[in-house]
Amino acid sequence: MGVDYDALEDLLGDAVVGRETHLNADGFVVRADRVEESLSALKEEAGFDHLSAVTGQEYEDRFESIYHLKKYNDPTEEVSVVVPTSRDDPVSQSASSVFKTAEWHEREAYDLVGVQYDEHPDLRRILLPETWQGHPLGRDYNQNKPQIVTFEENKNPLQGKFEDEESDTMFLNIGPHHPATHGVLHLETVLDGEQVADVEPDIGYLHRCEEQMAQNGNYRYQIMPYPDRWDYASAGLLNEWAYARTAEDLNDIEVPEYAQVIRTMGAELCRIASHMLALGTFCLDIYGEFTAIFMYAMRDRENVQKLLEDLTGQRMMFNYFRLGGVVWDIPEPRETFFDNVRDFLDELPSRLEEYHDLITDNELFQLRCIDTGVLDAETAKDFGVTGPIARASGVDYDLRRDDPYGYYEHLDWDVVTESGGDNYSRLLVRMREVEQSARIIEQCVDLLEDWPEDDREVQSNVPRTLNPEADRETYRAVEGAKGELGVYIRSDGTGKPARFKIRSPCFSNLQALPAMSNGEYIPDLIATLGSLDIILGEVDR
Repeated sequence: MGVDYDALEDLLGDAVVGRETHLNADGFVVRADRVEESLSALKEEAGFDHLSAVTGQEYEDRFESIYHLKKYNDPTEEVSVVVPTSRDDPVSQSASSVFKTAEWHEREAYDLVGVQYDEHPDLRRILLPETWQGHPLGRDYNQNKPQIVTFEENKNPLQGKFEDEESDTMFLNIGPHHPATHGVLHLETVLDGEQVADVEPDIGYLHRCEEQMAQNGNYRYQIMPYPDRWDYASAGLLNEWAYARTAEDLNDIEVPEYAQVIRTMGAELCRIASHMLALGTFCLDIYGEFTAIFMYAMRDRENVQKLLEDLTGQRMMFNYFRLGGVVWDIPEPRETFFDNVRDFLDELPSRLEEYHDLITDNELFQLRCIDTGVLDAETAKDFGVTGPIARASGVDYDLRRDDPYGYYEHLDWDVVTESGGDNYSRLLVRMREVEQSARIIEQCVDLLEDWPEDDREVQSNVPRTLNPEADRETYRAVEGAKGELGVYIRSDGTGKPARFKIRSPCFSNLQALPAMSNGEYIPDLIATLGSLDIILGEVDR
């Protein structure tokens, strides 16, 4: 049906001071002191209930925040809210009272770019230490200036303060170096007896400046190797697709149909590998069972890794996608590769049945997971939660179907949802999604086998140098293994992005952890954290 942007402009009234056309959606330039009012109108009256991301950036004459809004029931309906501020006083009204997910996204924009958000409930750094001087993505940031993080910044919060004098609460550190945190994550936890009174995820220990490195690379060759390193565990081709979709949109690049089928097959192999890792590590958290369930999951994941290695030539950092397609065709002999894929798919149903016998029918597992870590649908939307976690809460949202790309719309498969919203439902969604990925892969193999030999075009004719016109900008996303993985790019007319922003699903999903864990027991907190399936390389980027 499309968005009636004129009607939206009337809805926002005199808060609008300008209008921009981005490739993905129109953007309304809104006064810095009318952000809350404008976003509330768009959410409550126009139905834009999904804040995908907040992009902070700096121009020569101003700072700017962009709120990328969508609808959960139709993500093709998008609108951007652009909030400029002066360079001398970069203060904008916070959107955190309208969208809970804006709290972390605005903190990141403050930390890295320097935009300040008035009325934000907790505006402090999120990736860098509090003692850090300057903002790394700022135009005047001195990269050569030594930074000193004091001992006080990292001292033990428990030292001399084991218990609150007026209550029975206790402060407990979990991580950042602990097997239960699935990476370098620090959970600042307040306990009331054995129950979690409050928990705050402290991130940033793994921050690697991926956005800044992408801004220093050219579109054609130098950026594509970086996405593999965001969710480095299994989702390399899914990550590569997020960048490819955005850069192809920015540069008007078409992808041959044959290459789209290969992309779709490879992406779903990555999804299975990712879900197998999530299943194995989650059960390790619940059972402490290493020899059976975890190793079984690693065995099946290894079978997928072998197929991906045959396809791409790499085991982890695939670097297989290219703008306009993929780097090469199915490996020769093609029949052997297809036979190996079919053998894996033929064995998968019995393997999944085995997992159900070991896991979902297990009474201990049910006691630990059913009705723990509950996240209802509306709270999930408020935090911008996507992927299996949202679908386990009954949010029927999947970009492969709702904002089609690749070859998904031509294939027969289903979006998996559950209504429980608990740790058990999240595991079921991932296991059922493995079945759907297998359906997609099987159809792709059938298509590729029968594809006419003289029409196997793996990459369109892309110019060696790409220079999209200045101030061309877009936000595009794909359905990653963890949820909506998006990229915003703004061009300045050169061969490198002026701004490159990564929308990580893990970042928004992790922000919802307190809503899922407060009031529950410590073991439930560990189970809930495991059910999120976060990769800190993508959280911190």
